[in-house]
This record gives sequence, C-alpha cells and structure tokens, in this order.
Amino acid sequence: MSTTQHLQDFVTQVRRDILRQVHQVNSGHPGGSLGCAEFFTVLYQEVMEYSTDFDMDGKNEDLFFLSNGHISPVFYSVLARSGFFPVVELNTFRKIDSRLQGHPTTHEGLPGIRIASGSLGQGMSVAIGAAHTKKMNKDTHLVYSLHGDGELQEGQNWEAILYAGSKGVDNIIATIDYNKKQIDGATDDVLPLGDLKKKFEAFDWKVLELKEGNDVEAIKKTLEEAKGLTGNKQPVVILMDTEMGNGVDFMMGTHAWHGKAPNDEQLETALAQNPETLGDY
Repeated sequence: MSTTQHLQDFVTQVRRDILRQVHQVNSGHPGGSLGCAEFFTVLYQEVMEYSTDFDMDGKNEDLFFLSNGHISPVFYSVLARSGFFPVVELNTFRKIDSRLQGHPTTHEGLPGIRIASGSLGQGMSVAIGAAHTKKMNKDTHLVYSLHGDGELQEGQNWEAILYAGSKGVDNIIATIDYNKKQIDGATDDVLPLGDLKKKFEAFDWKVLELKEGNDVEAIKKTLEEAKGLTGNKQPVVILMDTEMGNGVDFMMGTHAWHGKAPNDEQLETALAQNPETLGDY
C-alpha cells in the first residue's frame, strides 16, 4: 500500500510532466490533465491490479479506458512512471513519429493504451464491451473508465449507459471528471447536464459522489467503496468533482487552459509551485 506522502509526491511529479510535455511542443491539454492527476495516481499506484508486461487481451487483470483522450499528458505520465515505458519517452509527446500522440492511438503500440480515444463519447461503449468480455471469459477482474462531463453531451454515452443498466453489467466502474467546464466554457452555458446523479440512477446505475476529487485519500476511499459495490447486478459510476488546472494557481477556476500550453515564463511559475519530487526526464 502506498503512503499518502508517496501518492502526493507522485501527483506533484505528474503535474510537472504534464506542464513540460505541453510546453515543449506548445500544444496539448493541460487543464483537464492537471485536474485528474490525483485520480490517475491513485488508480495506478493503489487500486488497479495490472501487469506492465502489456498485451491487448488484458486477461486476468483490471483494465482502464480513457474516453476523454485529449487529457493524454496525464495518462502518459502515469503510465511511464508506473513502469509501462521509459519516462524519458515523455520528451517525444506530440512529435512526428512519436508513440505519444496528442490523443492516444493504438497503431504505434504504446504499452498501456487499449483504444484510440480522440473522438469523444465512445469510451463508455468500449468499456462496457470489455466488461462483457471479462464475464464471458469468467475473469473476475474489473474494468475502469474515465469520461469528461462535457463528453456526456454526446448521445452515444446514453445508449451505452442505458444498455449497461438494463443488462446489469456489474463489473465496471466508470468515473466522470465533473469539473463543469469544457473547451467553450462552463457546461451549464454550452449544454446543461442537469442532475447527473438522478439521470444515472434512472438508468439503473449505482452512483457515488466524490466531492473532493483532488484529494488522494478521498479518491482512494471512494474507489475502494466502488469496488465493494461491484457484482450486485448494477454498473457503478463515480461523479468526481475536480478543479480544472489543479495545482497551478493561474490555471484554476477557468476553462481557458483546457487546450492551451504555458509560455516559458508561465511554465517556470507553474513548476515553482510543484517542486520536483521523483525526478524529471
């Protein structure tokens, strides 16, 4: 079991990785990546059962699917620092012929990446399909997924959510990054989502609300609670309140950093707020 200090140090280093990746190519999505650094850290350092000897079948291990693929910087950082590929490869983010494309893809063969997730709204369907496959294979491991809240404006999600609830797909834990912001502004201004808890419950999902989605201990507790709810004829979803741009003061409280890289001065300011803990690449 990881200590709280280890998890916090890991998060700080992941923030540095995110910032440096998007800065060096002046491209990428730091806001949502920073907001989910704690979630990815707890998931891969504490909760999931997986092998870094990666294969696409994923038998006898937990699986994770990132649906909102634009937050690839946080995914790449945590995969690298969890042993899937060398940390130094983070230097190649979004460069020509890199395995670390702006949105995760599979044809480059990057360990840890199971689906191409550049198009929003498709990850729920894939994760549910993977959960079904595990049941057919009598594999008792779980499927985890992450989705943006703005992504739920895509209709395919709700077909999949209806299906999973109706069919009792009870070996999946989906998490919604509920930061209430998207590229064009607040979700309430673009297309209000209404009461997500009631909506998921109406589709026969078990809903957990995580109000402290940037606190590693709260995340760990909620994910463990979610695991305890699996196997009960209902899929499980966590509504996780996060702060876009968390850990960098000038990126917080706004959607402006959804898809914008910091300049040299801004990078130095942001890195100063997140001192190196595990070693840069």
